[in-house]
Amino acid sequence: MLFHVLGLGPIGSLVSHHLCKTLDVKHGVVLIHKNTLQLQKANRAGNTIKVERHGVVDTSSAFRRKSSTRRSRPGCALHIHRPIESLIVALKAYTVVDAIKSLVPRISPKSTIVLLHNGMGVYERLVEDVFRNPELRPQFIVASNDHGAWNKDYFHTVHAGVGSINFGIVPDPRGTNFEAMTGQEDLPEGERRLSLDCIMSPNEPGDSPYRPLRNTVAALSGLTGLDAVWKPISHVELAMKRKLVVNSTVNPLTAIIGCRNGELLESQEARKIIQRVCFEASQAFAMQAQHEAGSWDDKEKRAMMQAGFSRLHPSLTTRALEEECLRVIKVTANNNSSMSVDVRNGSYTEINFMNGYLVGLGRSFDLPMTTTTTLLNLVKLRTAIPLDRVAW
Repeated sequence: MLFHVLGLGPIGSLVSHHLCKTLDVKHGVVLIHKNTLQLQKANRAGNTIKVERHGVVDTSSAFRRKSSTRRSRPGCALHIHRPIESLIVALKAYTVVDAIKSLVPRISPKSTIVLLHNGMGVYERLVEDVFRNPELRPQFIVASNDHGAWNKDYFHTVHAGVGSINFGIVPDPRGTNFEAMTGQEDLPEGERRLSLDCIMSPNEPGDSPYRPLRNTVAALSGLTGLDAVWKPISHVELAMKRKLVVNSTVNPLTAIIGCRNGELLESQEARKIIQRVCFEASQAFAMQAQHEAGSWDDKEKRAMMQAGFSRLHPSLTTRALEEECLRVIKVTANNNSSMSVDVRNGSYTEINFMNGYLVGLGRSFDLPMTTTTTLLNLVKLRTAIPLDRVAW
């Protein structure tokens, strides 16, 4: 089976490299380049991905796929036109929908799409705008990544901070429970864990519609060098929400001020802004939890939340979110956030999928989200007026 990787920035290159190192020889990796220029750059780099860690460079070779006999182990191939069974998307959030739209003729209900991007809200847009019919919708895997990486050159990635990747399968629109084993109370607690057999039994025919999903989960789980772990979707959603709040504070603040992450700790004003965004996000998550529970009317939900009787997960309280923001700032103190780099380079940012997502969530429950909105607007203002146009 072929695993297609769309997006060859730092994280896409990192995942491609580790796939090439761990996949069985019968599988291959297809690197989808954005344009001819990128393909030419890859050719000049010898179709070899370099990953650098602590000054030590490891390589994995990516070859044009002219025939199966010329495939290297595990067979990295470049951009061929055939149906896509597994697609790993590691693009900027604002480019994902259009990029996947261009590949729709090659995607079927048997396909699996892995979303590996910052922010939230992309899956919802894909379901609303691209894959509206649940019966024709591919399977989706969403992931939360906290590895730090940057590109020294095209196909040369520096793995600056080792983290982990938690991923989960979005519930099957056709009804299969991929997490069935975790809910079987007749089993000992130690055996209630996620199992590939809940996706597809190995005894099923090779043309099973769930084979690409099973193989994708197995391949991702095999990325031990990236500490990639399959977890229940509810756990992944929590991780994504916590990372969303971190990104909605650290990224815009560093982009607006033009500083490294750690410098935020030197300012009490920055801490006050972080605390306020965490408070607004926690309120929005609490209202969302009550809404999804569906057991109270709107007036009762608001009253219960204000009284502190919320179904909110403990990791999403204001204090827990603020502690997570400060922890991440400390461990990435010397880093430049991706948004600060985007602003410095005059590029688009992912702010609409970070602060924008939180603002939309809050407003759906009539929450003002004042500080979160202000950061959103300031980043857009900074993007509209680059630093090199500021008169000193």
